[in-house]
Amino acid sequence: MGDDFEEERDLLMAIINRYLGFHTLAAQRATKNDTSVEYPFVPMDTRQVIEQVRCVARYLQEHRPVPSAAPTFLDVGCGTGNVLVVAEQCGFEVFGLEKDEHPCRVAQVFFGADRVVQADTRDFPDYQRFDVIYYFCPFANNEMQRRFELFIEETMHPGAILIANQKRSEAIAAEPRFRRLHPEYQIWEKLSA
Repeated sequence: MGDDFEEERDLLMAIINRYLGFHTLAAQRATKNDTSVEYPFVPMDTRQVIEQVRCVARYLQEHRPVPSAAPTFLDVGCGTGNVLVVAEQCGFEVFGLEKDEHPCRVAQVFFGADRVVQADTRDFPDYQRFDVIYYFCPFANNEMQRRFELFIEETMHPGAILIANQKRSEAIAAEPRFRRLHPEYQIWEKLSA
């Protein structure tokens, strides 16, 4: 492996980030979000996303009986679907939720309108049906972000896993219903209702 592997990986990451950058600029120019309280599409670092999703996939393989179907994965604020691509490649049945019209349409091209829904994160009624919920801080307003986080934590089902990037509320750390699964990343398993 060594240097050749690292060079190849760096090259692939550069290609991925170039495509992400193109779609990010287009989505940000076309955003209809109120940027005083919510962010336009901003992609999470690709390497970190891959590590987080693979960590959860390994955890599920090691700690859950073999399921009859792939675990479901929801990206809340999925933007153009970059995280969904990673999750799909890691064996998840993927779904996205995106409020902003332009990035939602891009994600729907890749995954279909049955898998990517254009809706406000606060109005979506089905968080409890997913095995893994991912987000990368959809709200610029701290209070709205905290309320969103607590809402997700309350509505997700026991056994579900949360990948919470740029988490604003620390309440989950003292919450006995949750167990942290990774020392560095905000990855949590909900143990009970």
